[in-house]
Amino acid sequence: MSIIIKVSNISKQYRLGQVSTGSLFHDINRIWHKLKGKEDPYLKLGEANDRTKKADNDYVWALKNINFEIKQGDVVGIIGRNGAGKSTLLKILSRTTAPTTGKIKIKGRVASLLEVGTGFHPELSGRDNIYLNGAILGMRKKEIQKKFDEIVDFAGVERYIDTPVKRYSSGMYVRLAFAVAAHLEPEILIVDEVLAVGDAEFQKKCLGKMKQVSDKEGRTVLFVSHNMAAVAKLCNRGLILNNGQFLFDGDINDAVNSYMKEGVINSLEYIANQNQSKNHISQVKILLDNENKFKAFSFDNTIQVEIKIHHPYQVSKTNVGIAVLDKWHQKIFTDTMELSFKQSNEQFTTLKVTIPARVLLAGIYYLDVALFVPRLNNFDYVTDACSFEIQDLYSEFSIFNGTEIGNVMVKCNWQIQ
Repeated sequence: MSIIIKVSNISKQYRLGQVSTGSLFHDINRIWHKLKGKEDPYLKLGEANDRTKKADNDYVWALKNINFEIKQGDVVGIIGRNGAGKSTLLKILSRTTAPTTGKIKIKGRVASLLEVGTGFHPELSGRDNIYLNGAILGMRKKEIQKKFDEIVDFAGVERYIDTPVKRYSSGMYVRLAFAVAAHLEPEILIVDEVLAVGDAEFQKKCLGKMKQVSDKEGRTVLFVSHNMAAVAKLCNRGLILNNGQFLFDGDINDAVNSYMKEGVINSLEYIANQNQSKNHISQVKILLDNENKFKAFSFDNTIQVEIKIHHPYQVSKTNVGIAVLDKWHQKIFTDTMELSFKQSNEQFTTLKVTIPARVLLAGIYYLDVALFVPRLNNFDYVTDACSFEIQDLYSEFSIFNGTEIGNVMVKCNWQIQ
């Protein structure tokens, strides 16, 4: 099959806490060097995008020297932790942002679903936005009309199709946005982690549709998700990003296994970017005792998690929740507590939650953390905030190590009749 995407030496540099280069002087300096035919002086600056470490200078490489080719009909899963550079890469491929260095060659039309509301005008109705997106993709009105009923039926928003989309819920937004992106016949479909907003039924429909457009219609799909089961089922190739650089490029099963094995390294702490006001979950840390030299827990150990919350100014009371996920990123259990903020000048609250011992069987686990008001507002949700490993050498289940026996220990009542 022919090569439909070719990425050559792509890098993307940002200045922390600033838009563009952050000052008129820097912008003029860049332009002056460009006119003189010299290299951008700020390309020599910058660090790897490791969000767990404090920066030593103002520049960071979100992506660094990325090279790959994608053939027509490939379904590629892009895997990595938060801040690895996945979304930046998709934005560059979607041409919503430009790379700092490097070149991209793309054959065909690209439809992107990068975040809730991408490509939609909030004041326009769902109907108008379908035609607008089709026009952006270069389709004629008659072509869009042929697909219109199919799009509306797939999205399940027929009753609200003439309502301005600013009045849609986030789930309705994503339903219509995905239906438009998948049905208007792009050669390349790019989907970021937005499907997590939809309900379980719609996620299943989306995965089925992406499978259809790749297998039956020969279209190329780039898929970013923290749901490893969905990635493994849908994709045939995996790319692993870490701190803006490629770690792996190959078969999807090898990629998923490699990611899950490496996922516990340097992932016991999450620190939010404090320059973004929406980050109310400031820090998540899995606490280790002095005996835990290998960053792995025994089946008999409790696991303590410390969560630092930056108070949302809008409310005096909210809920904090954690979810523990298995190696396939399927939720095993969740727990929440109600948190009241004191009427004081304090901006932060630190919580400690203990996961009981002898509950989770041996394996790799991931931790999501949420701050929300039930059925009203989600202030912050951090996926894969931390990950950890549980080892079992001595319990009654240790003889099954290496065998898939599940994730949770449940002691049943056995009787001989």
